[in-house]
Amino acid sequence: MAVSTKHVLSQRRVIGALARAVVLGAVRKTKGAPKTPGPEVRATVPPPSDALVSDFVRLVNGDPGSYKKSLPPHLFPHWAFPSILRALEGVPYPTARIVNGGCTLRIDKPLPKGEPLQVTARLAEVDDNGRRALIKVDVVTGTRSAPNALSAEFRALVPLGKGDKRGKGSFDKPRIADGAREIAFFDLPKRSGLDFAKATGDFNPIHWAPRYAKAMGFRSVILHGFGSMSFTFEGLARGLFAGNVGRIRLLDANFVRPLVLPARAGLYVWGDGNVGLGDAPGGPAYLLGRCEAAKET
Repeated sequence: MAVSTKHVLSQRRVIGALARAVVLGAVRKTKGAPKTPGPEVRATVPPPSDALVSDFVRLVNGDPGSYKKSLPPHLFPHWAFPSILRALEGVPYPTARIVNGGCTLRIDKPLPKGEPLQVTARLAEVDDNGRRALIKVDVVTGTRSAPNALSAEFRALVPLGKGDKRGKGSFDKPRIADGAREIAFFDLPKRSGLDFAKATGDFNPIHWAPRYAKAMGFRSVILHGFGSMSFTFEGLARGLFAGNVGRIRLLDANFVRPLVLPARAGLYVWGDGNVGLGDAPGGPAYLLGRCEAAKET
């Protein structure tokens, strides 16, 4: 389903933070690796509206009825992205080159609806090996009645193009495991990136402006990494846990290949909690990770 443009008004904080990051990236010349862990960035954020939550959940093939009293944990970029960007301000890399490499969500308890959200972000680690920089930011979200309910590790990658210059063919492409079981299938129209931007505020033009995406080296617009994660979360909830979103306690997702839109992608599981979003068993993967679930009571 298409997401209403009215929700863009709810994204002022995220859009403003993105604009600030672009401006600072253009004028600030930071040298040397920052000290880690960095200082805490704290913010109290109004909760998203029920209408936004419902439209977001429908967008990622979920059931809004599963979130009558709680917030979708995978909606966290909507309230946490400005704090994440503030935590990244000390890193010595151009903002335009930072890409989303993955995320781990740990859900200790549901985030209740209607309460202000208390967000804390901190730069946790910077690993620069000359070829790429891996940046980790820890984010904790809670409310007055549910402190520290949701923890996230956001992983950003910066390609540096130094050192080893092995050919493209020398690297194994990430794949879905042979024999993996398909539990969900998603038909993603070209507008999926724009709809996800309306719901979360991440209006990076590689997700909704075809000419810009092609100028950045993609065939067309690509789905947000957090979009892939959200479809995965809801696919797991419905495909493995009969719609009980509270069963999922951990989802670790690595964004291993751009998901060019439009697309058709399956969600696959195998082994002990392994999960992947891709074309077919044995085929290329867009997301690889794992999930953990609470025991049934």
